[in-house]
Amino acid sequence: MTKPSFVYVSYIASTPEKVWQAFVDPEVMRQYWAGPNAECARVNVSDWKPGSRWEHQRVDEARTVDIVGKVVESDPPRRLVYTWARPAQVEDESMHSRVAIDIEQHGQGLVRLTVAHEDLERDPQMLAGISGGWPKVLSNLKTLLETGQPLPRSVPAG
Repeated sequence: MTKPSFVYVSYIASTPEKVWQAFVDPEVMRQYWAGPNAECARVNVSDWKPGSRWEHQRVDEARTVDIVGKVVESDPPRRLVYTWARPAQVEDESMHSRVAIDIEQHGQGLVRLTVAHEDLERDPQMLAGISGGWPKVLSNLKTLLETGQPLPRSVPAG
């Protein structure tokens, strides 16, 4: 097993079911996952079954796909694991990284969310991008779930 290249842990006043829904429901996701210009929301689209393809799409007319991968593990509302690659590298699995999302009940009304993004050693640009992107996205997710509103759009979410 390789050492994770990026790990982010957050505690969210919510339920595991709501946190899970935020990762798999495009309508929830578009509220907290904004693009670099803060105008273009992003969503992850899949049926979230192991072996299925997923796409990280811009919510624009073209539905531009920025990242693609395959669902490796799906255990609602506890664990979601998927590969992560640029569309041009989808056929070259040696260039894929891997995201593991673990959602754990942590006392009454509190969830411990852990996102581990592994296998980024061979792509320093991707590592730099996700190292800045994941904290913004996950902070925005936490704020949305706890307050009902995402962070102000002046704070791009990656």
